[in-house]
Amino acid sequence: MRRQQRWRSWGVAAAVAAAALVTGCDPLSTEPEPDAKASASPAPASSAPGAGGEGSEEEESLPGLPGADEARQALDRLVVAEQGSMAGYSRDKFPHWSSHGDKCDTREMVLQRDGSDVERDDQCRAVSGRWVSVYDGKTFIYASDLDIDHMVPLANAWRSGAKDWDQDKRKAFANDLTHPQLLAVSAATNRGKGDQGPEEWQPPLESYWCVYGRAWTSVKSTYGLSVTEDEKSMLVKMLDTCNA
Repeated sequence: MRRQQRWRSWGVAAAVAAAALVTGCDPLSTEPEPDAKASASPAPASSAPGAGGEGSEEEESLPGLPGADEARQALDRLVVAEQGSMAGYSRDKFPHWSSHGDKCDTREMVLQRDGSDVERDDQCRAVSGRWVSVYDGKTFIYASDLDIDHMVPLANAWRSGAKDWDQDKRKAFANDLTHPQLLAVSAATNRGKGDQGPEEWQPPLESYWCVYGRAWTSVKSTYGLSVTEDEKSMLVKMLDTCNA
């Protein structure tokens, strides 16, 4: 799958900026509201996202994704606690999408990274390309049919510790291109997920559970966020699929 290379230089700058905003942690969701119409079709079986467990091509687009054993160790270290309240929460407290120069923002950076044959206009908006939604295996040719999912949703992060962060750290979390926090997926799956944790929502493609569990655990560990008992149990189940 041919991917354009221009995003790499922007990604380095974004990584440096994000790391500078988070002290003592590895640093970032906000789901845009694209058109509801979709031009989707199931991906061929040979290219099903997540197929083959660790080392699949789809994993390469997720930065900082740990191996299964590393994720299990990180999960064991996470604080287990009941979720906090939503009191005081607002998406405005997680500023997004950040500018990365050349008129490109975080959403466009992710679309470039996760797509193939992506062409942009002079405003850095993706005007053509091909994207496979790793949650449901559907293929899209219009960027407007995609949402940028925060692996750990903003509201979930708020309930598990982000309410105590300053604005700079919340901005870093919402725009993190250094860790497996942002990915382009179908609007239907992103909106079905909402702010739910893995104990309540799982990717329809069970073949992606291994990657999902590793990414979710990594983000929670990176930012020092807590997990609930049920959340941790489901993450253990997801990580067990890495050996299947």
